[in-house]
Amino acid sequence: MQLVFSDAQYWEDFLPLTFTRPVAEMRMGILTFSERWKKLLGIDEVFYITENYLQDKFKKPEPKQSLFIVPNFFPSDEVLKQIKELQPGEALVYENEVLVANINMENFSLNQINKMTDIHEKLFFIEKPTDIFSYNDKAIDYDFKLLTEGRTSQELSSTNGFIGDSENLFIEEGAVIEFSTLNCKTGKIYIGKNAEIMEGSNIRGSLALCEDSKINLGTKLYGGTTIGPHSKVGGEVNNIVIFGYTNKGHDGFVGNSVIGEWCNLGADTNSSNLKNNYASVKLWNYRKKRFLDTGLQFCGLIMGDHSKTAINTQLNTGTVVGVAANIFKSGFPPNLVDSFSWGGMKGDEKFKLEKSYEVAEKAMERRKIAITETDKDILKYIYNEF
Repeated sequence: MQLVFSDAQYWEDFLPLTFTRPVAEMRMGILTFSERWKKLLGIDEVFYITENYLQDKFKKPEPKQSLFIVPNFFPSDEVLKQIKELQPGEALVYENEVLVANINMENFSLNQINKMTDIHEKLFFIEKPTDIFSYNDKAIDYDFKLLTEGRTSQELSSTNGFIGDSENLFIEEGAVIEFSTLNCKTGKIYIGKNAEIMEGSNIRGSLALCEDSKINLGTKLYGGTTIGPHSKVGGEVNNIVIFGYTNKGHDGFVGNSVIGEWCNLGADTNSSNLKNNYASVKLWNYRKKRFLDTGLQFCGLIMGDHSKTAINTQLNTGTVVGVAANIFKSGFPPNLVDSFSWGGMKGDEKFKLEKSYEVAEKAMERRKIAITETDKDILKYIYNEF
């Protein structure tokens, strides 16, 4: 049995985060949706139905019996049981949409389905970028139980201050934490393999610090925060999700935000997450091609992969930044910064494509990852088509 993740319903809703990945490869909580489903279902073979330009990197399914899933939800125990018990030709339906189906991908068609069962309980569903940070504390709780149940945490060094129930702290092998304070009264704290919290940091849960990531000296970190693998964070952060391989290593505030991979926020980059008049924040929607009211009072930055800010960059409340944008001009950039912007202001020239490859290559080399021709083709498609 193979897992097949479908982007048909939601891919466009998560732009710019999904310009470079399927929905299943977004991170929330501790894991990506793909990693979570693999662990929940005990299936390692994963394929994708996504945009054509992404399919060379994220492979199409093989023509055989499969579990077809819309990935961006967290199943309850009962729904997970229903998924595991699905027989060929059976499907689960949620709000009039097929959510999961046991189906043969050789002649893929929903007409193969001969039995549909409605899910009546309210599911923990993620439908837009702001949901990723808004419900991240709940996602951390979900993944914390999934990853740590029945396991024993490494000991917390006696140099640290700790508040709360020790059952809400889990430290993986190789992690280092010294002379910091950790508060688990406000949420669970998960410290990944070989991660590090440097001296003088003040941490309030919930937090997911993923493998090989670092929290720099004297960082102030508030709950609902995920720092994906191989990332660095410093300064002050509150309720942010970093997918991975990204640096916000210096002073400056970022809150209520989602940041992709291979991004770098220059020293003293600050992102407002609250309007001066306390009004609800509007955010650019790529599907509707206009700014929509989020209904949120707190909303900061949504940033696609490979984007960068210079030192002292100021970002307005509710700013959306595309892929491989470079923000370095004085003053506040607009609330929508186009992909490959060279400067960050409306009407600026585009960052040259070949130069964007060079920057990506150098950034990835630092993490001992080589950029592939497929990665370049994805960037080229985004450059030409969006």
